[in-house]
Amino acid sequence: MLELDSVFYTYIDNPVIKNVSFSVSKGNNVAIIGESGSGKSTLLKLIYGLYDLDQGEIRHNGKQILGPKFNLIPGEDFIKYLAQDFDLMPYISVEENVGKFLSNIYKDQKKARVAELLELVEMTEFAKVKAKYLSGGQQQRVALARVLALEPKILLLDEPFSQIDSFRKNKLRRNIFSYLKEKQISCIVATHDSIEALSFSDETIVIKNGEMIAKDSPKTLFDNPLNSYIAALFGEVNQIPSHWFNKSKSSTEMMLVYPHQLKIVENSEFSVIVNQSYFKGSHYLIESRFINETIFFDSSKALQIGKQVFLNLIY
Repeated sequence: MLELDSVFYTYIDNPVIKNVSFSVSKGNNVAIIGESGSGKSTLLKLIYGLYDLDQGEIRHNGKQILGPKFNLIPGEDFIKYLAQDFDLMPYISVEENVGKFLSNIYKDQKKARVAELLELVEMTEFAKVKAKYLSGGQQQRVALARVLALEPKILLLDEPFSQIDSFRKNKLRRNIFSYLKEKQISCIVATHDSIEALSFSDETIVIKNGEMIAKDSPKTLFDNPLNSYIAALFGEVNQIPSHWFNKSKSSTEMMLVYPHQLKIVENSEFSVIVNQSYFKGSHYLIESRFINETIFFDSSKALQIGKQVFLNLIY
């Protein structure tokens, strides 16, 4: 088990990580989400041992993970970290990059292992190509294969699919996270992608200004966001006075409502004016106006700009 206990870290005079504590069980996938600059990447580097803590401890199975003050070469052998720059060697081939840290004693085993990983990330046909000739997305897939080569106990991924084409990304994510589950590799993913935070994680941690403000199952966080910051990380969200739908509620009490939780009705006390319709594939996201507030809701079809529609909650 990986444990973070009251971790603090300051860069120059700027507190970056403030009193973060959580644990990750063997084989679990934890997503860390938050706005840019919230401390997600720094947290991964602290876990890997690239920085020294100001306070607190990071432990794996009771053994403390220490930073560069204590280790000549930062990092632990049982942890692999994939940064956003990939760190590939440009003048050697894809297969050489993936097998870089594998032993040459048993060459047949090494060759089979490299082939297995290239198939996992769908890069088999590029095995002999030098890394410098690859696109950003292809380099990212090679980097993913390389960090998996020695089957680490803990895998730290920083925006691991950010440069990969959408048509390939979904299958690749399924393949990678299924592989991690099968091998019981604990994984922590820092991401902006709500799909990675919702669909593939056992738990999701929300970071804001270096502080952990929420940790729960992705479904619980999505269904019951504690505040608008958390809700907005999963997509558009409306802050609506509760008394619009329930007269018994206080006029100052607000509720968070996702677009899919609003429906068009024939008549209600809540009417909006359509500003724009955005095609989302399975539906349209409608941007509308209520007095000076922007309200988003879903519709099965595009709506005419300027049209008045009535809305109600889906209970």
